[in-house]
Amino acid sequence: MRIAFTGHGLDRADHMRVDAAALAVARRQDDARVLVLDGLQPVLDAANALVWRGVSADDGELIFLGLAGGTPLFAPVPPEGDDRPAYLQRPAWKEISLLPAADLAIYGGARSLMDWHARHRFCARCGAPTHLAKGGWQRDCGTCQAMHFPRTDPVTIMLVENDGALLLGRGKNFPEHRYSALAGFVEPGESVEDAVAREVLEESGVRVHSVSYVASQPWPFPSQLMIGCHALADSRDLVVDYSELADARWFAREEVAAALAAPVDVGLGGELGQLAFLPPPPTAIARNLLEWWLERQ
Repeated sequence: MRIAFTGHGLDRADHMRVDAAALAVARRQDDARVLVLDGLQPVLDAANALVWRGVSADDGELIFLGLAGGTPLFAPVPPEGDDRPAYLQRPAWKEISLLPAADLAIYGGARSLMDWHARHRFCARCGAPTHLAKGGWQRDCGTCQAMHFPRTDPVTIMLVENDGALLLGRGKNFPEHRYSALAGFVEPGESVEDAVAREVLEESGVRVHSVSYVASQPWPFPSQLMIGCHALADSRDLVVDYSELADARWFAREEVAAALAAPVDVGLGGELGQLAFLPPPPTAIARNLLEWWLERQ
């Protein structure tokens, strides 16, 4: 299954990241391109593809994204980052929904890196300014020599099944009627399996077993790795933590199938129609997990 934000097709050219001279040459190439953005938001051309420009002498810190058929691609470090969760970044979703799959993957990776650099200009060890290193895949402190690396936060997102039905939750900031897979951050000292069991129990009161991995997705808001899993529930007894969720419910296979078969724009304006719930958008791995579960059934 094709998952949004994956499969950019670039040659990451790791050998060039550590070669400052090679990066300087790449930056001066006539065909070198820099991603055009509005802050951290993508800018689209008439064909709904990403917009690129040539490298300028005025460009400051540029992140080396990789090579596209030998063409060096860069992304600028913006003045400010944005660590708000995805649901607060509504203006970007229209553009994101229009991008071709490969462009979406390029943008997602670039966005995570650009945002991290913009929010990590100072050393966490001594507080001194840091500078871009390794083509933008590292920041170094010239004062204490500390090296800092872009972070990726692991998040489990899981379908919980019991006797042919799925447990789905509605986040407190979700649009009305929208339900999705339960999810939560992996904590230090936890395995993925332990994190799945803990998060499901905390949010819904349901105990699970037989946790298995399905697929993963990089999620650039700001920089998570969504680890898609499936688990079996001991029972359907719910004790919902309403400080975490607005609601959690069990849905039959027929209800899930009907929700996924509806047009993507169904439910805009709060109209649910004959559906039991509104599914996650196509850009979310939760939708891929639901499709996987239906096919598996």
